[in-house]
Amino acid sequence: MEPAPVAGPSWPAGDAPGPAGDAPGPAGGAPEPTGGAGAGHPHRATAWPEARAVAHRAGIAARAGREPAGLPPGQALGRVLTEPLTALADLPSFDTSAMDGWAVAGPGPWHVREEPTVLAGHTPAAALADGEAVRIATGAPVPPGTTAVLRTEHSRTERPRDGLALLHALREVVAGQDIRPRGQECRSGDELLPAGTTVTPAVLGLAAAAGYDELLVLPRPRVEVLVLGDELLTAGLPHEGLIRDALGPMLGPWLAALGADVLATRRIGDDAEALHAAVTGSAADLVLTTGGTAAGPVDHVHRVLDEAGATLLVDGVKVRPGHPMLLARLGADPARPHHVRHLVGLPGNPLAAVSGLLTLAAPLLAALKEDGPRAEAGSRTEDRARAEGGAGSGARAPVPYRVPVRDEVHGHPHDTRLVPVVRRSGSAVPLRYHGPAMLRGIAAADGLAVVPPGGARPGQELDVLDLPWPPTAGAAPAQGACFT
Repeated sequence: MEPAPVAGPSWPAGDAPGPAGDAPGPAGGAPEPTGGAGAGHPHRATAWPEARAVAHRAGIAARAGREPAGLPPGQALGRVLTEPLTALADLPSFDTSAMDGWAVAGPGPWHVREEPTVLAGHTPAAALADGEAVRIATGAPVPPGTTAVLRTEHSRTERPRDGLALLHALREVVAGQDIRPRGQECRSGDELLPAGTTVTPAVLGLAAAAGYDELLVLPRPRVEVLVLGDELLTAGLPHEGLIRDALGPMLGPWLAALGADVLATRRIGDDAEALHAAVTGSAADLVLTTGGTAAGPVDHVHRVLDEAGATLLVDGVKVRPGHPMLLARLGADPARPHHVRHLVGLPGNPLAAVSGLLTLAAPLLAALKEDGPRAEAGSRTEDRARAEGGAGSGARAPVPYRVPVRDEVHGHPHDTRLVPVVRRSGSAVPLRYHGPAMLRGIAAADGLAVVPPGGARPGQELDVLDLPWPPTAGAAPAQGACFT
């Protein structure tokens, strides 16, 4: 059943236009990094596309300080080669039979040598003289002197009363047929794949065939999640001003779907000292905090970053929901001076936190994992496949692709909006529950539509950010339950 048309108020609760985040930044919408991040530091909101670009560049800069790791091929799946995959041997490393049949030498008919079949993994048979044949299996080394392999189904044998069996060809035999010559696929030293290639199952097979026992790859980015807020419960029903923590259970699996190793999800509460200790003591490449990025009485993130010597790269983004998000480069670790760490401060409202995750954390993680130019080209290829109905692999950060929106979507006067949508018949259909504190819409969504300031009319093409898991495939709620 098709979704109902857009209806209801233009602005979800807590997402109405206001002064916060509306003031333009420097030329081009991107703020210059600031030396401090104290609580008194004013937000200088960055345009949404530029904020993603800043996060991606930050990841590229941090990648230089990350040490590659040699891993067994089975553990390298999904990671990125840090050096070219070079053949360690000829492939194949000897002339092999491509078919079950007969190794023959010279023109036929051939006298069949009475000896066991030549099998793969066994010692090659003795050299063949012209006019001789020996039975051979697929993958077996062909005997010296072999001129062709004759398939079993293209042959017949006869046994004279007073001699060896004779092999006859039922089709013309061409020299070299059904023999895989040594080095047919590659020679030792050939570059098979460049550095920056993502390790797929096919790459694992090629690496094994080429002789690799381990692959040198970039390790997965390490992330630590710090959940802030004294009002959060981890069990039971909400009561007396306390609410359930929705972000703690959600962020770890979401980050893992983006290719990160989640070291821990820790609950800090509204304790500035505990937050400072956690941020400065973390060994993660990326620290994620939830809440505390605004200027309320228990919003400690800016002050903690200032005390930790962090540099703000993005301090507020012109996007709804989620405009108080931030990105900071943390101070150097004396024990690892080349290890560049970052912090992404997510808003505390659940859908606003998802907005921050896809705006700042996902591009930074993608850059940490991958070769920059290749990552961008590969993402565009994946986007085309997604636009044609394919599911995302989760290997890359979501990169927008264009889809016409079926219904009118209200816009913010100055900021980008991210609205949960489902794909139906080639169009993006917006969902009703898109307030900053709501997860009901995103739980049923296939992605987030990027709505420009002023909104979008029916049929207008919008960028859509896919979610890093397969689409809902018809599992969306019934008509009227979730769609706007």
